Amino acid sequence: MAVYDVAVAENFEALVRGRHSLRGFKSEPVEVAKIRRVFEIARWAPSGTNVQPWHVCVASGAVCDSLREAFLTRFDAGVKAQTDHAPDGRTPGVWQERKRGCARALYGAMGVEWEDRPGRARVARRNYEFFGAPHVAFFGMHEVFGTQSASDVGMFAQTLMLAMHAHGIASCPQGTLRDYPDLVRETFSLEPEIKILFGMSFGYADEDMAVNAARTERAPLSETVVFRG
Repeated sequence: MAVYDVAVAENFEALVRGRHSLRGFKSEPVEVAKIRRVFEIARWAPSGTNVQPWHVCVASGAVCDSLREAFLTRFDAGVKAQTDHAPDGRTPGVWQERKRGCARALYGAMGVEWEDRPGRARVARRNYEFFGAPHVAFFGMHEVFGTQSASDVGMFAQTLMLAMHAHGIASCPQGTLRDYPDLVRETFSLEPEIKILFGMSFGYADEDMAVNAARTERAPLSETVVFRG
């Protein structure tokens, strides 16, 4: 049985509220032992029937740089994304407003106006640069798994990001890094049955980059959670 500890609870809340996606990293690599430590913590994430469907590939050094160049080459050439899974449908109403609010916060932090299409394109390109991060991870699962197990991969990623934040490592989960999954499979010699869900850039935060000051809000509980009884 879990024992309530005020200090532990407050520290955890601070950890969750303090974590946010960074979009500017130092070139300094994270120590190998620290990387392995946070992934060791993340492997204890919950998983339905303990299947642990996540298949994670981590690139550093020359491998990371090679992938960065390959992603940018395709993006610059206008190669259409070829994702393993269907993207979300159109997001109307409040969901669209939340997306736009996030975009405005990021563009505003970088001095890019909403009407500045070339500026927005430059911002989008930064995704494929991994925001300058020295490390990138790709999260996938075997094609036998469906949305139920995809949620397990999400819980693994959240656990990993919290572990990273606790150890002073910044991160940014990125749906855009699933755009060219064949590059990932080729780099890591993955079987074709391993499908890529998303990626995550990580490293030490570059606090001098204005974009890292951007913050987004969260909807109140009244909009997202229903209590009965």
